[in-house]
Amino acid sequence: MDKVRRILVHVCKDGAAPQRAQFVQSLTGHFSDSGDDQVEVSCSLERNQFILQRGDGGRGFPLKRPAFCPIKHLSLSEVAAIPLDVQQRGVDVGVAILLQSANQRVLLTRRAKELRIFPNVWVPPGGHVELDETLLDAGLRELKEETGLNLEPKEVSPKVLGLWESVYPPMLSRGLPQRHHIVVYMLLHSPHSHLQLQASLSPSPAEVSACLWADRQLVRAVVSAVDGEESEVEVDHLQSSVSVSLVSVDGALTDSSLPLSVFVSRAPSSGPDVERVSTGTKFALELWLKSLETS
Repeated sequence: MDKVRRILVHVCKDGAAPQRAQFVQSLTGHFSDSGDDQVEVSCSLERNQFILQRGDGGRGFPLKRPAFCPIKHLSLSEVAAIPLDVQQRGVDVGVAILLQSANQRVLLTRRAKELRIFPNVWVPPGGHVELDETLLDAGLRELKEETGLNLEPKEVSPKVLGLWESVYPPMLSRGLPQRHHIVVYMLLHSPHSHLQLQASLSPSPAEVSACLWADRQLVRAVVSAVDGEESEVEVDHLQSSVSVSLVSVDGALTDSSLPLSVFVSRAPSSGPDVERVSTGTKFALELWLKSLETS
């Protein structure tokens, strides 16, 4: 385990000095007085520590976990069964980029099926924050590494939408936690249309197997398929297939389509996972829709 190269989450509560968050500690629960699955926090990146503290008067960001968050439901015996090297990892920090085109579409990518964490799941581009990076630096680096899009900080108008407490596997029914992250979802506004951006796409096949530009109508359907619930999915006026770009082993893009059902699939409570939009991504996309309403 590399203890030096990773940025870890630290928590600060009631004016106390920041303390490194424990792997088996629910950070959403840490800041909730009533067991809520969403709280307001503020965050900062200081001396290679990502510091979370309680939000101050509406100036913070939503931090959310799913109702089925494995860390939330761990029993003492399950905690004891987690290997010591995993328990000692702490909580990692990632940043995910919601890249909004000038014509209000957002870029989603399908993680390569060979990846160890969340393979074949649709997410925005993103990854770990490295030493001495800002959140924006990390997001732009990951965006370039995964998609080939090289954007300058001065042209993207960055805005943090919210934070997601991510655990893998995402449910205890699929095994004990192996990874625990706080993912910062950052919205970037590009001055270019999705077609202009598409022309510059050059995804890394080791990380990305497909990509698409989702419009508001598709996004509304995606977020209506709430994981862990059985609410009705809003697919009115949508076609039965969604246009995507498949990424070949040599990085070439091919126009294709996938059934709409892929994007409105819910995380299964048991058995193998399915191709779907990640639960955290649905949270971020819902915040994106709200940002459009207030802009």
